[in-house]
Amino acid sequence: MKSFYSYEGSITSSFLLLSSLCYFIPILVASFGEVENEIPFTYTEGSGKGPKEWGKLDPHWKLCNTGKQQSPIDLLTGQPQVLPTLGKLKRDYKPAPAVVKNRGHDITITWKGDAGKININGTVYKLFHCHWHSPSEHTFNGTRYQMELHIIHLSARGEIAVTAIVYKYGRPDPFLTRLLHHIKAVGHEEKDLGIINPGDIKFGSRKYFRYIGSLTVPPCTEGVVWTIINKVRTVSRDQLRTLRDVVHDGFEANARPTQSLEGRPVLFYTPRKNTGSS
Repeated sequence: MKSFYSYEGSITSSFLLLSSLCYFIPILVASFGEVENEIPFTYTEGSGKGPKEWGKLDPHWKLCNTGKQQSPIDLLTGQPQVLPTLGKLKRDYKPAPAVVKNRGHDITITWKGDAGKININGTVYKLFHCHWHSPSEHTFNGTRYQMELHIIHLSARGEIAVTAIVYKYGRPDPFLTRLLHHIKAVGHEEKDLGIINPGDIKFGSRKYFRYIGSLTVPPCTEGVVWTIINKVRTVSRDQLRTLRDVVHDGFEANARPTQSLEGRPVLFYTPRKNTGSS
């Protein structure tokens, strides 16, 4: 297995390789389709419906077992290859009407209006929704944190780009603070939130990891462009407890185990030193 440290090639060739992956692999993605009903699967191994069995539960989910570009993965952070040529993550978010929904296995915030976009290698991905996993799905040198936020974006061709932020216990997360009373009250039906500003989601760093992976729930669709922010933010114990309390029994821990890298390149972006960026 090729590790982050052993990925060979110059900065230029690495950038070109990732660019080609970002352009061509996602074309295989037909449409965004995370499972909306958690009944057919669980996160409990040995239940017959746990993560190792997902690919056998539905013929449309076979990638969960057979795919070679699955997520999440363990990110090696010791000596990353500096690639300023990957470029800053271009976010252009704006306030828009949104709803909250309890999908049983997680809580989602979905924007119903134009909430803005991100731009990756010239491809525009419009903001669609966000949801939380606890504990974190991606790990850093084997360390799993308390929570992970996934921000889902879709291109005009149905390509998927996910930005992920991990959290440890500490001060309350400002974005969750604004939403917590709505999350406590929501059921299976969508609950209107009014205008929600996705710009309130704090990233805290311009540094990030980039790789091509998959959705982390069935159908485990591949060709997803992942951007994991290299900053561990904080969430309060009360906030995390609320997210765990409102989902269905058995889904309080809704993190898929890490998957084999299968030789995929994992690249790291950091701004040039003269930018003064963190």
